[in-house]
Amino acid sequence: MLGTMAGLWISLFLVILGGIMLMGVAIGRNSEQEVSVKKHSVLHIDLSGEVVDRKQPVSFIQMIQMEDNKTPSLEEMLSALKIAAKDDRIDGVLLTFGGSTMGPASREELIEGIEDFKRSGKWIYAYADTYTQGDYLIASTATSVNLNPTGAIEIHGLGAVVPFYKGLLDKIGIKMQVLKVGTYKSAVEPYVLTEISEPARLQTRQYCDSIWDYISNTIADNRGVEQSFIKELAPQMIFTYKADKFLDYKLVDRLIYNRQKEEALRDLTGLAPDEKIRLVTPADYLNSKTALSILKSEKTHIAVLYALGEISDSGREGIVGGSMVNEIVSLADNDDVAGMVFRVNSPGGSAFASEQIWEALEYFKSKGKPLYVSMGDYAASGGYYISCPADSIFADFTTITGSIGVFGLIPDFSGLVTDKLGVTFSTVETNKNAAGISILEQMTPDQYTAMQKSVEDIYELFTKRVANGRNLEIDYVKNIAEGRVWVGADAVKLGLVDALGSLDDAIGAMADHIGLTKSDIVSYPRYEEKIWEQFLRDYGVDQLNLEFDPETLRTADFIRRLRSANPVQARMPDVILK
Repeated sequence: MLGTMAGLWISLFLVILGGIMLMGVAIGRNSEQEVSVKKHSVLHIDLSGEVVDRKQPVSFIQMIQMEDNKTPSLEEMLSALKIAAKDDRIDGVLLTFGGSTMGPASREELIEGIEDFKRSGKWIYAYADTYTQGDYLIASTATSVNLNPTGAIEIHGLGAVVPFYKGLLDKIGIKMQVLKVGTYKSAVEPYVLTEISEPARLQTRQYCDSIWDYISNTIADNRGVEQSFIKELAPQMIFTYKADKFLDYKLVDRLIYNRQKEEALRDLTGLAPDEKIRLVTPADYLNSKTALSILKSEKTHIAVLYALGEISDSGREGIVGGSMVNEIVSLADNDDVAGMVFRVNSPGGSAFASEQIWEALEYFKSKGKPLYVSMGDYAASGGYYISCPADSIFADFTTITGSIGVFGLIPDFSGLVTDKLGVTFSTVETNKNAAGISILEQMTPDQYTAMQKSVEDIYELFTKRVANGRNLEIDYVKNIAEGRVWVGADAVKLGLVDALGSLDDAIGAMADHIGLTKSDIVSYPRYEEKIWEQFLRDYGVDQLNLEFDPETLRTADFIRRLRSANPVQARMPDVILK
């Protein structure tokens, strides 16, 4: 027994000592921030996963589920391209693709960053075994587009897929009680209909046509072919063609295998056949001495505040009302912040949280500091609510915005709980409606009327905020509102947006306005990775032999978010663009 106990204590001591040593290595490696970049290096941008505007903190749950996204963020890629264009050690850029997930506006901004890089006279080499349509859109901008001889390119046009849940809800006995304002406010349709309504079909087709026009025109211009050829090609490619067809169509420059790609890169960088290609990722490059000297700006600066994801009242993911308000107030009170570019990439969410963020932005402006908004893939519904107080709004051509409308969604679980499971309830009240609205029974007529009135009041407030922020007549705003979605190009014509432009354009306009340079920026919120997070990231929780059920964790997280969601929402519908 004593021998067993001694063995256990010695094992525990060795485990702790090993953990301390590994953490020490992680800390030491973290302290060595500067990355060495040699002459004839190549900036390697690998688009093989989900691309977000900016890297977000990774929760412990995400880490143990191995959901730490390794794909560079849009911020990292654009910053690296901008600095590398003037860095003599970087000869060019290698773009590789493996089916990236990006919104149309994010791809549009990355293309603009690539075009700016090309103006330096340096080359951009694109390679993939297979290009998805979105990836090929970016690749077409390269100076050399290369495809595996047995690979393919997807060019199929643009479609929007909307899932509908009413049939499922009917089967399990759940009824969704809907209250809304706006003919085009279609976010509630999946819960009460089995197919898309005509108003929703009309607006969806309109913005899909606009985005497809941008995609086809960009590809055609980049490859020197007619736009009509691309549009004629799309419906014919039910699956794909043989790779040599794409060569004949001038959509690629060469058909090569991965090994030959490396030979081509050696030729482009002047390396000997036995020398290793000097690839550097955007994240590593931004930790090089040259990049760090450019990126660090602790003096008077422009704050670039990122608001990404759905808007909620509480939680840790997306745009959390209280946290975002605190961040905006802190920037307003920071004397080193001369102005702010608010980067919004959100389909909306809680109407209450949107109003709180709106008020905080008004406080920021009351300090005499200019406020510009840069819209990403989405700045719709609540996303537009928090954008409308800006002095100037920039959106990309393919940004989806507008959707000025409000809805309420109250589930009725009585069909499941009472009819199917046999659970009944008795209520004793001191007065009518004392127990409030319950999800275990259908709303009474009085409750429904009161809830509808609340939704309408919030819609009135929403349209008032837009009218005041955009200097528009309230009747005009209501005419173009109704929950209707617009692309950025149309939003400019309607007065909802001031100009078409990227985040970089918004920063440039702000810098000119207050007399700073585009490099005088600091991104917010400021994130600092904790030691234990670094340890898990570097060495992987799989090596710790921890056993978790990912599906159980995801289900628990979904239930948590469902319970905390505000019943009154300013959010656009869930649409999958393909």
